[in-house]
Amino acid sequence: MSLIGTQIDIPAAWKGPEIDWKKEGLHVLSAAEIAEIDQALDHLKSLGKVDFPDINPENFPLNEVGKLMRSLPQRLKDGCGFVMLRGLPRDRYTDDDMALVYFGLSSYVGKTLTQSYLGDLIGHVVNVSDFEPKSRGYRKGGGQLMHTDSCDVIGLMCLRTAISGGESRISSAVTVHNYLAKHYPESVKVLQEGLWLKRTDEDGRHATRTFSENKIKFFNEANGEFISYLPTGYARLCEKSGMRPYTQEESDALYRLRKAAAMPEHYLDMGFADGDIQFLNNRTMVHGRTDYEDAQELSKRRHLLRMWLRIDSWQKMPPEQVFHTDEDMALWAKNRRPFMEMPSKHDADVLAGVTSQMVD
Repeated sequence: MSLIGTQIDIPAAWKGPEIDWKKEGLHVLSAAEIAEIDQALDHLKSLGKVDFPDINPENFPLNEVGKLMRSLPQRLKDGCGFVMLRGLPRDRYTDDDMALVYFGLSSYVGKTLTQSYLGDLIGHVVNVSDFEPKSRGYRKGGGQLMHTDSCDVIGLMCLRTAISGGESRISSAVTVHNYLAKHYPESVKVLQEGLWLKRTDEDGRHATRTFSENKIKFFNEANGEFISYLPTGYARLCEKSGMRPYTQEESDALYRLRKAAAMPEHYLDMGFADGDIQFLNNRTMVHGRTDYEDAQELSKRRHLLRMWLRIDSWQKMPPEQVFHTDEDMALWAKNRRPFMEMPSKHDADVLAGVTSQMVD
């Protein structure tokens, strides 16, 4: 019997108002763990300038913290689907050092994936829409609708919080599925069959295609495992384009999905503190952010670092749920420039209009 359309009862099927996230998903780094991270950072920097693709457990050596990071894939798969690491002494590190620590820690978790046509291995989640009018949604201000990304695990490190607001809003995709299965079973069938997706024009121009080759399944089951992929932003782009017309049933299913993910009965708001690192199981979670008040100066704006990770120990994502293929990411990777993900270089490039020129 298929799981899709049934009431799935697993640890990842939680409701925001009912879960104690600090008990279930928070790890506060101890003084000994922070000292171990400091030693790894010092070792990495002693080797000279090491570019991000070359950072690995060998040149960012960790012992107990390494064991912790290697345990995260199993914890994210079998548990509630999210983990927050807290306690990095933010004032001790420059922005660039924070990025090195983040990449070093994540190298123990999974393989880093390319995120856009720019070839970036770390995405900068910061409002630069006044510098880059064609920016993707995560590089614009304000709230962000609930969605999932194109990876197994998404990581977010907080460099700076907003003046107010900007909380991480997450929901269980399993709970969303269960709600729809109970109230709108016809929409679950539509989402199981899949929807057409569209990339942004810039991402599509540098990849194999702009529209998905086939409909992409939002809910699926593989070897007895529930797997969701809820790229609501790409679906909305496609529907608005009119190039792959949605039926009324498909439009209704997308609307109901977005509404269910954003219901107060379902979502959990996790307030970021400077230095926090959040990891989400992208197969069982859906995430967004609340609206926020930001600073005017770029160097003081709310700024998160995003990583997409693939977990080799997990079964491969079913092909019918893959939008950004390895071929697409390889094409994007050709545009990567050395050290481009360093926050200092990113900000300098934004102010100089470098990324805007690449868009054009």
